[in-house]
Amino acid sequence: MGVFLTHKAGIPGKHKFWVVVDITNILKRKVILITDGDRAAKRAVETASRKIGARCISCSAGNPTRLSGDQLVAQIKRTPHDPVVVMLDDKGFLGAGKGERALEYLVRHPDIEVLGVVAVASNTEFAQGVDVDCSVTRSGSITSMAVDKCGDIKQELTPSLCGDTVEVLEGLDIPIIVGIGDIGKMDGADDPAAGAPLTTRALKEILNRSGYNGSR
Repeated sequence: MGVFLTHKAGIPGKHKFWVVVDITNILKRKVILITDGDRAAKRAVETASRKIGARCISCSAGNPTRLSGDQLVAQIKRTPHDPVVVMLDDKGFLGAGKGERALEYLVRHPDIEVLGVVAVASNTEFAQGVDVDCSVTRSGSITSMAVDKCGDIKQELTPSLCGDTVEVLEGLDIPIIVGIGDIGKMDGADDPAAGAPLTTRALKEILNRSGYNGSR
């Protein structure tokens, strides 16, 4: 636990006292993770991050992820303010690929507080899913069900979203998972030229549900 002592004056005529304050979470960098990193995703995430006042680690983009977990932490710590948005991608790799390994490293890092994850749906065969807290549909609405790659609610009406960089999430302590279709695409519904409205909605949903207000 990171602590410091702050001096408090007591009641007149009484002894002064000290208060121990835990600053561990104050010092942690606040991060949102996105499980996609191709070119379309990069443009959408950069656009959406600007709209919500976040800092996007553009060099985290890649299909698959190029940077390791410790390299990403170094990039996060160089950013001037929170929240920080990081992209991770396995490029359809079965099992734990570079994107998932880096994601797990970030979630478990003592200097990082993951506010939430935007879990991106894909058509990857044999990939296991992850249960989402909610999803952003192609029309921009919020649903408790999972969506497919096109951003449509899955016919199975299940909260389990399938994607190629989401399997690792089931074994991690993630406070909020927001599902979404193929960001930057979805038949133009998330076009970066139009402000990437669906990616923006997903990021805002994480900020709202996490209670983040820019001062934490």
